[in-house]
Amino acid sequence: MRIGPHILKNNLIVAPMAGVTDRPFRQLCKSMGAGMAVSEMVSSNSLLWGSEKTRRRADHAGEVDPISVQIAGADPAMMAEAARYNVAQGAQIIDINMGCPAKKICNVMAGSALLQNEQLVGRILDAVVGAVDVPVTLKIRTGWDTQHRNALTVARIAESAGIQALAIHGRTRACAYTGIAEYDTIAAVKAAVKIPVIANGDITTPEKVRQVLEYTGADAVMIGRAAQGRPWIFREISHYLATGKHLPLPEVSEIHRVLINHLHDLYDFYGGYSGVRIARKHISWYTRGLVGSAAFRHAMNQLQTTDQQMSAVNEFFSELASYGRRLTYIEREELAA
Repeated sequence: MRIGPHILKNNLIVAPMAGVTDRPFRQLCKSMGAGMAVSEMVSSNSLLWGSEKTRRRADHAGEVDPISVQIAGADPAMMAEAARYNVAQGAQIIDINMGCPAKKICNVMAGSALLQNEQLVGRILDAVVGAVDVPVTLKIRTGWDTQHRNALTVARIAESAGIQALAIHGRTRACAYTGIAEYDTIAAVKAAVKIPVIANGDITTPEKVRQVLEYTGADAVMIGRAAQGRPWIFREISHYLATGKHLPLPEVSEIHRVLINHLHDLYDFYGGYSGVRIARKHISWYTRGLVGSAAFRHAMNQLQTTDQQMSAVNEFFSELASYGRRLTYIEREELAA
């Protein structure tokens, strides 16, 4: 998988997720086998660039190449300026968000709302590609709703504008995250354009990755929610694609170790106060399906300090270790029932 001058180590990419794909999460997924991780989106509004949130999102210190930063907005000039700003901050790839279905994004005609205005799509892509000397990629959905699936038209606009890779989520904006992702549109786009196409949506297992790659002909897959609390999914997929066999599931001790290291990174990155609160959702994801996790998560959300949170995690996993070194996901669900 190649994007401009960047040759990825594989074709497994972490999807940009607001509030999730911060630097600690991107680094963790890359260390677990992801070929690239796209940042959570950065607003094109320059008035926000001085905010703590935006400065943190532009912090790529120590991150493994390539560094891909997603920008969002609806004004071509502002998007071009946002691209230049983020390249100056270290971005090696600029990704344009035309896929987010969130109301607060679509209400300002950004994200997937842009799919309703193909002329504006073209102006934004031309402006951003012309503004920077790094590769520009694009993320879209299959269309605005099921009666208006225009991904093929947008893909041709993107290719003409110089976009160097296109990620497609197999749902429309109206679908949000409900229903089942469809891959026929992705396959049609892949057959029609020459730029790399990345399939996204409901890709949760190694078997599903192989199925989607074979069905669509896509060059890569993009994984989002399936990596939450399960960053080792990337090494599992890589092994399965290479051998046709499954890696053993991680031992309880490894899950514990990965989570503890992730927590330390979050505390260092956000500071104690914010780090504790941001860590809660990650702890919930890591522990879902594990015996006693419901009560543990409820108690976890009441804790206010890093020491309290870390101590509770260590105690939970110490108790869990008594069930054995390795639990399958099915066994975890049975134990939790």
